[in-house]
Amino acid sequence: MTKILVADDESDLEMLIRQKFRQKIREHKYEFVFANNGNDALDKILQHPDIEIVLSDINMPEMDGLTLLTKLGEGSPLIKAVMVSAYGDMDNIRVAMNRGAFDFITKPVNFEDLELTMEKTILHVKQIRETLKAIKENNILKMYVDQTVLSFMNSREYETSLTDNDHIEATVAFIDICGFTSISENEEPDTVVKMLNTYFDVMVKEIIAQNGIVDKFIGDCIMAVFKGEYHLDRAIDASIAIRNNIDALPSEHSFSPKVSIGINSGEMICGNIGSAALRRLDYTVIGDTVNTSQRLQSAAGIGQIVITEQCYEIVKQSFNCKKIGYASLKNKSSEVVLYEVLN
Repeated sequence: MTKILVADDESDLEMLIRQKFRQKIREHKYEFVFANNGNDALDKILQHPDIEIVLSDINMPEMDGLTLLTKLGEGSPLIKAVMVSAYGDMDNIRVAMNRGAFDFITKPVNFEDLELTMEKTILHVKQIRETLKAIKENNILKMYVDQTVLSFMNSREYETSLTDNDHIEATVAFIDICGFTSISENEEPDTVVKMLNTYFDVMVKEIIAQNGIVDKFIGDCIMAVFKGEYHLDRAIDASIAIRNNIDALPSEHSFSPKVSIGINSGEMICGNIGSAALRRLDYTVIGDTVNTSQRLQSAAGIGQIVITEQCYEIVKQSFNCKKIGYASLKNKSSEVVLYEVLN
């Protein structure tokens, strides 16, 4: 359901909107909140922080719609405003757009046109929110942030979101490019970076294809997180595809790329880790499950995908695996039974 704020001092507009959109209101697709001026609209936004779009008149008492636009841009950058006004001259339209209006509709209102505009605005807000979610989970996307997102990241709403931490069930995969250190020590920097980025592109595509998240790049290794339904199966599918695609790459500078992969599944803590003072925080996962995944990658040989016995019991009906045997992992009091995923 989308919550929509209507700011207009015309008393009959509320009745018209409730009549015209009565079916959408009954279906809980729209919920309307009404204000009679800009000041009232700002109060309503404080009372209803889940408001997503604003339909605002220009000529209102106490605070007009153009001033309201400025206030929205300063305090609520994710809310998008559509101006609905009888003052449809080019000057007003240009001022409104320059102050951040998403669209402009003139009175008398064509409600069919209004609904199409509302749906377009709602879709735009949804896309922005999805982008923000991806940014929190995938730092590489920060390179493609637009000004709306940057404004949000400096807002109080974003600061509050930094405290959203939780326990989750997920799977972590550490994917390392075997022997790449020797290349980095013997080739030119441009060559090293170009090769590494080529390999990472192959890996990232398969992670994304299985709805995984690239948590971070660590040297020549990727840490990927898989959440949701069948997260362990999807992590293994991605890893098999990565191994096969990396194996198929041609040798370059006498280097034939191979990977070693460690996968572990279970409970972990998800939250923003880092330094608030430096404004450098990674939305990441931590815990024993994550640490064990990294240890498994260290134990894996060239071309191997290694999992624990607990993971094997979950996926043994879906994947062909081979028992490796017992191994001692760092910070583990007893030996762990390891399995290799063959295909």
